Amino acid sequence: MTLLLLLQALSFGPAVDSLATAQSFSGIVLIAHDGKAVTEKAFGMADREAGRANNIETAFNLGSINKFFTQIAIRQLAEQGKLNVDSTLGTYWPDYPNAAARRVTIRQLLEHRSGIGGNIFAAPAGGKRRDIRKLSDYLPLFVNESLQFEPGAQQQYSNAGYIVLGLLVERLSGENYYAYVQKHIYQPAEMTRTAHWAIDSLPANTALGYTRRTEDGGEATDARRNSELLPGRGSSAGGGYSTAHDLLRFINALRDSRIPGGPGLGFGIAGGAPGLNAVVETALPGGYDVIVLANLDPPAAERMGRALRERIRATP
Repeated sequence: MTLLLLLQALSFGPAVDSLATAQSFSGIVLIAHDGKAVTEKAFGMADREAGRANNIETAFNLGSINKFFTQIAIRQLAEQGKLNVDSTLGTYWPDYPNAAARRVTIRQLLEHRSGIGGNIFAAPAGGKRRDIRKLSDYLPLFVNESLQFEPGAQQQYSNAGYIVLGLLVERLSGENYYAYVQKHIYQPAEMTRTAHWAIDSLPANTALGYTRRTEDGGEATDARRNSELLPGRGSSAGGGYSTAHDLLRFINALRDSRIPGGPGLGFGIAGGAPGLNAVVETALPGGYDVIVLANLDPPAAERMGRALRERIRATP
């Protein structure tokens, strides 16, 4: 029996159900073949206090998957001749507040080899995390810190570097970052429920995150809402929201070359933070894509995605 027939016959339901039960999973699983969903199912609660369950159209926080959209935005600007990825940040932002960081190239920012560090989840001076509402609010959290290493000398994950990239998108496009990705990425892909919503004005049918992580990095016995651990609004480094169907539309838009600067399929991306985890796997053997969204601590979605990927690859 081919994999397609197997999935259509079993709807992958028993396998997904058993994995979800074993992992106490809360979120969405979607498996697509040639761009069409063949299995989609929701598990767990979107809002435990209100007793509201997740459903297939529930929106989830994507975490760092938003960096993928920022990469596309930078490639679009490069294709338009507005930047060269091998030029320095100082070429396009000569008055960037940290003189040392002006030596960093755009490519080094994209590849986490810039040396720019800093905690973008800190509270602003004299304020709270929820006071962060636009990209420029993030800059003071890290801009005055020394480079962690000579640009290009090593690779180290940098959320701060992607804030800089988002601000660069704003400078070179003349558009607000949130509006830019909406217009140039989400709209061409017909992603109608994808956006950077403020933490205190989430639309209906959005999952709240639940975490056992504590402020000091420990682990509590009971899960609590992650709202206090998040900035007021996400950024070019992460924290936007989307649905499984919107992400499938995004994959299909890339497949059909409808997004300028978009990469080919065959990639896997993930995002995670306290109370949120998301995975997108494309062009798996047999033409399958897997999308897993969770409102729990990592590796909830990553573990589910890995298990499904292994099952797909092992099926003749």
